[in-house]
Amino acid sequence: MYFSLIRLRRDVSPKEAAGLLRGDGYSLHKLVWNLFSDSPDRKRDFLYRYESVNGWPAFYTVSAREPADSGGLWEVTPKIYEPRLSKGERLAFKLRVNPIQHDKKERTESEIEVWRASRKERGLKEKLPTKKRIRHDVVMEAKTKLNFKDMPHDKRPHVAELIQEAGFAWFKGYENEKGFFVNDTDVRVDGYNQQKFFKGKGTKPITFNTLDFNGIFTVTDPDTFIEESLYKGIGPAKAFGCGLMLVRRI
Repeated sequence: MYFSLIRLRRDVSPKEAAGLLRGDGYSLHKLVWNLFSDSPDRKRDFLYRYESVNGWPAFYTVSAREPADSGGLWEVTPKIYEPRLSKGERLAFKLRVNPIQHDKKERTESEIEVWRASRKERGLKEKLPTKKRIRHDVVMEAKTKLNFKDMPHDKRPHVAELIQEAGFAWFKGYENEKGFFVNDTDVRVDGYNQQKFFKGKGTKPITFNTLDFNGIFTVTDPDTFIEESLYKGIGPAKAFGCGLMLVRRI
């Protein structure tokens, strides 16, 4: 694997930089994708995180291949990424995620009819209806469970507190799967923002929310942590800059 720092070349003019970025998230997505798209049917095999450094774009990437800049716009600094970690080692980390959880819900009668019609149209065998899979943003779900919108203002928990609690609970749920242990006092959760991308004029927007995590955790299973957390990332929306964990020893 490779860990790369990718920065816009300093001799690129501000006008060229503005033309590249266009101020929207989808243009950033395309910029970093172009560094790894060596064929039309290439599937994503990298994670990335976007940072603005003094107003100039920079990307951190973890990838199976070295990024390649055919346009000569970027300073690409790749390094072999083969972390060596020990059980019990504590690491500081930064992480941006799309905080989604999945639930299953019984289908209504009308939904069952649509589900059966869809299966029949696709030539699939008849079977008993399965539950419907639902995606929830964890912060919005926490608000819904509290009936936050209708609560008196003096009774509502502070939004920052709600974000901290809901976000941390979501992150902690990955402990066993991802090979780490974390305490609530060691992690700050903030930066709850909606992202909206447009692929082109007249298209429906791609929308999702993000959370930023900063803190410290303990590695419990080094091999699992390296493979599942550092190489594969955490949570969905990885194609749009979520999931890459930046770590350092403390």
